[in-house]
Amino acid sequence: MRVLMFGWEFPPHITGGLGTACFGLTKGLAKQGVDVIFVVPKAYGDEDQQAVRLVNASDVTFDLESKESREFWSRVKYMEVGSNIIPYVSPEEFSKVVEKKKKTGETFTSQVFSKEYKFSGVYGPNLMEEVSRYALIASAIALKEDFDVIHAHDWLCYPAGIAAKKSSGKPLVVHMHATEFDRTGEEVNDIVYNMEREGMEAADLVITVSNMTRNTVINRYGIDHNKVITVYNAVDQGMTKELSHIKRHLKEKIVTFLGRVTFQKGPEYFIEAANKILKKDDNVRFVMAGSGDLLNKMIERVASLHIADKFHFTGFLKGESVDRMFALSDVFVMPSVSEPFGIVPLEAMRIHVPVVISKQSGVSEILKHALKIDFWDVDAMADAIYGICHYNALSETFKKHGKEEVESLKWDNAALKVKEVYQKALASDKQN
Repeated sequence: MRVLMFGWEFPPHITGGLGTACFGLTKGLAKQGVDVIFVVPKAYGDEDQQAVRLVNASDVTFDLESKESREFWSRVKYMEVGSNIIPYVSPEEFSKVVEKKKKTGETFTSQVFSKEYKFSGVYGPNLMEEVSRYALIASAIALKEDFDVIHAHDWLCYPAGIAAKKSSGKPLVVHMHATEFDRTGEEVNDIVYNMEREGMEAADLVITVSNMTRNTVINRYGIDHNKVITVYNAVDQGMTKELSHIKRHLKEKIVTFLGRVTFQKGPEYFIEAANKILKKDDNVRFVMAGSGDLLNKMIERVASLHIADKFHFTGFLKGESVDRMFALSDVFVMPSVSEPFGIVPLEAMRIHVPVVISKQSGVSEILKHALKIDFWDVDAMADAIYGICHYNALSETFKKHGKEEVESLKWDNAALKVKEVYQKALASDKQN
């Protein structure tokens, strides 16, 4: 079986859990005998291609004059937006939407239709233009490549998946890693919401990363429950490294938040819990590792609480820096307001770090050896953190059994379930 897969990022060039999940899944699929052609907007040349063949969309040319190219126009919805539309941040970043329209045959002046186009590979001011170009390229690639199923990850790639399906007639599977409701609460951006809904409606089957996300897809987007299948994420078992050489120079306990500093991740609740703990015990340090639109606000809140001497902001971490941060941590906290899954707690548990996670996370559906609290219950969060920091028996229990539990969550198992989804889509396609 061969799969044409569309993703917006691929390690080591990532901004969050999506790229990590794509990497783990493709490696698992390779072990299941599935060949993956993975298309990214921009490839840097240092990606691990042992399990995939990476296609750089920036290398695909587009001849405006050719008949074939004109046929692509009718398959691709072109969205021209005069603003920064950046995923994974709050609604404040979504501003000044100018227009959303289809173009089919008139004279084109946009760079989307130029012969050559270099994607930035980031979530920047030309994001929607890049999404449109990516869909256009997808339509072309789908006619040239030999494959059985199309797999598109998250809303940025749904237009590409739809275009590839229209070009090739092959079945489409879309993967919902996070919904617009997760990212913004109730202040959804209509453009993103509609792209998500259209992608799932066009798909033959939809994969969600948790039952929580599955319920959102069914109830908030109106997608037929019969075509929505939950496949939980996992953690890369081969990434465990020897970290005994990392020495701690602080006697205080270290409590870490690692993730995007955005509404979705609940950073403000982490700070309020830290303040409560420091009133009882100042032998604790707190770390907020990450970047995002709420970062400045969080820094101001820490300063206003007069706990800045016990609170550290590291900025965005990746790769070995993440492992090093975990090696220095006594507790990892994920207080997400709405987390479709949440791979980071698994990465922490893999390195013997006890975790406190919100009940409003998909990963809480499968983890047994984690302390679970409601994101808004700052008192319960503070109690959980305090307990792990001060009761060695509790901490050691979660370290031991947590690592054992995570070792059973393999991408090979997730990949097998995804392959079954592919087979179901193919069987359904043949019947139709």
